[in-house]
This record gives sequence, structure tokens and C-alpha cells, in this order.
Amino acid sequence: MTDKLLLTFNAGSSSVKIGIFRLAEGKPERIGKAVVDLAARPLTLHLKEGPAQFDLPLKKEAGEDLAELIDEVFRELGAHFDLDAVAAAGHRIVHGGDIFDGPAALDTATIEKVRSLTELAPLHQPQALRLVKALRHLRPALFQTGSFDTDFHATQADLVRRLAIPRAYHDRGIKRYGFHGLSYRHVAGALTRKAPDIALGKVVIAHLGSGASLCAVKDGQSRDTSMGFSTLDGIPMATRPGWLDPGALLHFLGPLGRSFEEVEDMLYHRSGLLGVSGSSGDIRELLDDGSEEARQAIDLFVLRIAGEICRLASTLGGLDALVFTAGIGENQPKIRRQIADRLLWLGVELDDAENDRNASKISTPASRIAVHVIPTDEEQVIAEECLSVIEKKDRPFLT
Repeated sequence: MTDKLLLTFNAGSSSVKIGIFRLAEGKPERIGKAVVDLAARPLTLHLKEGPAQFDLPLKKEAGEDLAELIDEVFRELGAHFDLDAVAAAGHRIVHGGDIFDGPAALDTATIEKVRSLTELAPLHQPQALRLVKALRHLRPALFQTGSFDTDFHATQADLVRRLAIPRAYHDRGIKRYGFHGLSYRHVAGALTRKAPDIALGKVVIAHLGSGASLCAVKDGQSRDTSMGFSTLDGIPMATRPGWLDPGALLHFLGPLGRSFEEVEDMLYHRSGLLGVSGSSGDIRELLDDGSEEARQAIDLFVLRIAGEICRLASTLGGLDALVFTAGIGENQPKIRRQIADRLLWLGVELDDAENDRNASKISTPASRIAVHVIPTDEEQVIAEECLSVIEKKDRPFLT
């Protein structure tokens, strides 16, 4: 009963992460993972199978139709895994709007509902849909599911989700949704297993990667988040600005005469750490760069994160724990240290030795706020949710 496989697809704005899972004791167990950076040339499949790692060159390009590329990816994966045993595929879909409050089977009607939300996530939604379409073309009978980044935040109060705009627009869906929900779901669950007493309290989780946001969690449920209507909102990111005065947008579109397309490109691809530094959106490169511009980009990143932690603590009515996750949160002690230094007045004290080795708990015993580092695993959540949809539909996974 453990020979059937389940694939997960985590589509970013310019990359695809693929998880390969087998069913073990009723739960999906990861046996491999792969990444294709769609912006790189030439395209390469980076595969990890147990301790072994492979870089497999790809011949196909990432066009509007991904079927040929995914077909080639499957051929490469087929040399390492029995893809004839794949029984289902789960996808990360960034936006579920007010339509989806949990994972769903991706039949034709559901796919059209997902497509209707594209204007709410123009950078990410099309990527997921292209992958769904490619798999339907290559394996029409394959059962596919969608897991939505927004549904974790459905527990937020209406007041938190509301923007101060005319009510009619709120009723039309222009509100705060929040994102990175699959990551927050995984980290909140991991914290519950690791420190259940803390997990039931007032916690801020900082998902810090090229895309970055923070989430206020109480009793394991989302209460507030830094990202709002779009993935542009909140704290600065690699190439996205985070919070921006809407008057600045009016100025770009009005007196500066920039087109909608120019402003959109600037906001998604040329702002954030890249925009401030003028050199890179990669925090690792900025930490190695001695320029004033690089330092200022890092300082702004840290300043906004510390400020957002305090805002989210206000929503929670206090703060018991801070959790760092994702690429920067898990692997950059200097960034965690700088954030903690700005929160010293709040009672955050880091153990330098534990922080430097990326330990699971990095606060001192005297710290009034517990600080943890918990690796995120969105693909694990996608796999578990895919399996839950199969079970609810009473579809035998193994036949």
C-alpha cells in the first residue's frame, strides 16, 4: 500500500517546486524534490533524491504552454521515480478569494473559478493554471487538487480584513486577504507539536524569503497579516515594495506620466531590496556588499519588519512568541539579530550562539518573548491537503 505516489506543484512567479511523496502509514512522506527556475537559461531541473542531488539540463523552454516542458521534466524524474505510480497531484494556488475556504478538487468548473480570480493575483495565479493545464493535457485521468494560500486567513475578523474604502468596493471583494497561508499552516502546526503551550498563545510568524510577510496567530488561527489585498503589500521584499502610500501611485500615474504597465513592472520587479540597493534583491548578496545603498536596503527591511511585528502584537493584545521561517528567516542570523535589536524594548533577547547556528530556539531563558526558528514546508501541506480531498471524495488513492 505504499507504492503509490503523489506529486505537489508549488508555482512561484518564476519557478516551480515539485515534491514527490509516497503514502506511508496513511500520510504522505517526501521521497524527493525538484526545482525548475523558469527565469534561468538554460533551464535546469535541480533534483534531490534522499542525500543525492542532480542538476539535469532541460531542452524545452517555458512558453505559455508548459506541457512540453513538464513532459520533459517527467521523463527526467522517471529515471529516478516510478511515475506510473503517480495517483494524484496537488497544486499551490495563491488566491482563493472568498470562493475557497479549503482545498478543492480541480475539475473543469473549479478551474474556471480559480481563473476568475486571476486579476487578484496576476503574477502567481496564471503560473498555477498553466501547470494544471499541462498536467491535464499529459495525464487527463490524473486527479488534481488545489491548496489556497488565502484560506488560512479566513479566520480573521471582518474588521481586520476591511480597507477604509467605500463599502460597495469591499462587498465586491476589495479587501485584505493575506497570503503565504500554506507556510503559516505548516509552521503553526509544527509549533503546536514543539511547544504546545506557546502555540496556543499570541504568536507572530515571520515568513521571510524573496516574498515576505508576517502573520499574527492566536490559538493556532490567523488573526492578522502584513499582506493585504495583494502580494505587494506589507514589508519590503526582494523586488516588491511592501506598504506604499497610494498617493505615490497617483503621482506615478499622474504628474510623472507613467503607464499602468510601467508602474506594475516597477512594483513587482524593480522595487524592494533591489530598488533601494540598486544592485540586488538577494539578501545574501546585500550582506556581502559593503556599499551604503546595500546597507540602507537591509536597514529598511529590518525596520519595517520590526514595526510590523509591533502592529501585529497590537492586534493580538500582546506577544508570547516570535517565529522565523522561510529562506531568510531560517538561514540569516544577522537579519534575525538586527530585528531582535529593534525589539529589545519589547523583551526580545537572543542567545547569540544559538542564533548563529540557526537553532530551533534562539531566545535566552530571560527573554520575555520566546523566539523560534522553524523550517517551512509548503509542499508537505499541499500533499496532506490533496490526500484529505481524496479521502473526503471517497476516491481510493491506491486503485
